[in-house]
Amino acid sequence: MLRPRLARPGRTLRLLDLAPLAAGPGEEAVQASVTDLDAMTAACQGADAVIHLAGISGEAPWPRILETNINGGYAAFEAARRAGTPRVIFASSNHAVGFTPRQAFPVPDYAFPAPDTYYGVAKAAIEAIAAMYHHRYGLDAICVRILSCFPRPASVRMLSTWLSPDDAGRLFEACLTAERPGFRVIFGVSANTRGGWVSLAEARALGYRPQDDAEAYAGGIIAEHGEPDPDDPALRFLGGEFTLPDAQVPKARPPGTRPSA
Repeated sequence: MLRPRLARPGRTLRLLDLAPLAAGPGEEAVQASVTDLDAMTAACQGADAVIHLAGISGEAPWPRILETNINGGYAAFEAARRAGTPRVIFASSNHAVGFTPRQAFPVPDYAFPAPDTYYGVAKAAIEAIAAMYHHRYGLDAICVRILSCFPRPASVRMLSTWLSPDDAGRLFEACLTAERPGFRVIFGVSANTRGGWVSLAEARALGYRPQDDAEAYAGGIIAEHGEPDPDDPALRFLGGEFTLPDAQVPKARPPGTRPSA
């Protein structure tokens, strides 16, 4: 999603993933794990910034969250420090503050963590690491609490929480180019008519100007799902369905087994 939107003349995007990647014009590809500190340090050499997106992108058993999302987050910041890369932009999540109640909307920038899952705990933990690496080592560190970044909104909740692909590009470009941002915790969401769930003050202070609105998709979504129900338990907190009592945290599985569908 971000590769074409961050491409610029004179800019090289160095891509790192576990999966093999085909590098396009203005790109370099590295196959490695975010948890491999040596590989991460090598990949950071000569870079102006790291955009840290790697990790399990949803709830998982604690050992997997710890290894990939928390240890991987540490590796991203420590690799940047070792390589002399001055800026790290971390893809955090609204689930770091998922148990913020609707009565507290709009959720302010820097809201104290209220994670709704192990996934949210990991995001809060790396926000703390980001703060330490800024205050101790002087790195510019921006934590972007992304709401719902998908090609198009797919639910009633997303009419309020959608971050469009184009606005995601605008947001990360602002994070890349803001002059000496220091340590920031910002929210990532589009200019949705039904928004107002979170503050965009800090994102705008970095130069973010959202242009897209989930309302363009509202007719089809409301026709399929109905109007939002104010008594819907999934709409009581910022984290949505992640906060429901029956949203069970997965248990660790024996080695070699696979999750059920």
